[in-house]
Amino acid sequence: MQQRKRRVVAQLSDDCFAHGGSLTRLDVALADLAQRLVPVTAVESLPLNECHGRALAQALAAKVSVPPRDNSAVDGYAVYFDDLSPDAETRLPVIGRAAAGHPFPGPQPRGTAVRVLTGAVMPGGANGGPDTVMMQEDCTLDGDHVVIRPGIKRGANRRLAGEDIETGKTVLDEGRILSAADLALAAASGYAALPVHRPLKVALLSTGDEVHDAGAPLPEGGIYDANRPLLSALLRTAGCDVTDLGIQPDTRDHLIKIFADAASRHDAVVSSGGVSTGDEDHVKAAIEAAGGTLHFWRLAIKPGRPVALGQIGKVPFFGLPGNPVAALLTFCFFARPLLQRLGGARPEALRSFPVASGFSYKKKGDRREWVRVSLCEDKSGGWRAEKYPVDGAGVITSLTRTDGLIELPEDLLKLEPGDIVRFYPYSSLGL
Repeated sequence: MQQRKRRVVAQLSDDCFAHGGSLTRLDVALADLAQRLVPVTAVESLPLNECHGRALAQALAAKVSVPPRDNSAVDGYAVYFDDLSPDAETRLPVIGRAAAGHPFPGPQPRGTAVRVLTGAVMPGGANGGPDTVMMQEDCTLDGDHVVIRPGIKRGANRRLAGEDIETGKTVLDEGRILSAADLALAAASGYAALPVHRPLKVALLSTGDEVHDAGAPLPEGGIYDANRPLLSALLRTAGCDVTDLGIQPDTRDHLIKIFADAASRHDAVVSSGGVSTGDEDHVKAAIEAAGGTLHFWRLAIKPGRPVALGQIGKVPFFGLPGNPVAALLTFCFFARPLLQRLGGARPEALRSFPVASGFSYKKKGDRREWVRVSLCEDKSGGWRAEKYPVDGAGVITSLTRTDGLIELPEDLLKLEPGDIVRFYPYSSLGL
């Protein structure tokens, strides 16, 4: 099938990431930025088997009803309900047979039965035709007659035309990230191909002279780069096409070239570390020299308060914290929904469920916090969250030895054992 493409031109304003306050609640920041962001990716038409995980570019209305005609939900006999005795057996002649794809070849008269198999179109006839199907297990075949017991309800075992999908009704919304079930629904609705957004092309890099690739000789004072493997995986689970630009020296002139080249070939740029205001942090100056702008957002969250957002020309830039846990949290709860909007997707809500706290905890007001926890089954069969003993933002084992995060909202000051909290399993975050 030939693919049809049309380019969507970026509509981001030069100040779309401008910071409007000193300390911003997460929900306020996301709502604010959602109003400023538009898709920046091309739209292409692809066959269904290539659309999994893509963002749908326009709402789909069903071309056909499903099922297209009333049909039988079971193997049995199609009858008119009004022909059945309410308190005695009914004996009806069987005048024919219908199977899926092979309908009964004519109207069914009153006072008769037609043998129908699962999926067979209900025969036509008087006043719309027979309206009830008696399961074969609940009746007896006697020669060329069927004997039906009393007690069945009108319309039993009959699927109505359009009870799943009605022609012209919207079946999938614009921006939906297409699942396998969505593709089945699209096919049943009459679509062989769908208009979808091309995956967002994201350049990923780390900065810092102390950061080194895993496996390389580690000099005194050096650390291995844990953030690029982490963020690369998270970006891919968010539907992005990732280019790994490696570790870049934190020097102004070098970064100017790197950022300019990355922006010329990608839809967004993501980095971790090197976005503070220290003497050796040159990201801000390099982005500005490359024709961009950079704003520092102080989010009312923990871990991960400082986040840099900006543009290199018209290309969005996301500067995430250097500590791995902070990088994870700011990506999952902040950067991910913004990147999904840029890629044409409607951000998916992260799955969570309530659990009981198994510990006490104090926090500041007006700040949302996430605590790494393990789940334990309590005596009542429910789940209890137990806090990991070490909670630093650079402690990677706190992610591998726990099951997920509990979220503590801004208005909560103190958590007590037994209090109900919201738990996010790591699987819902893409880990």
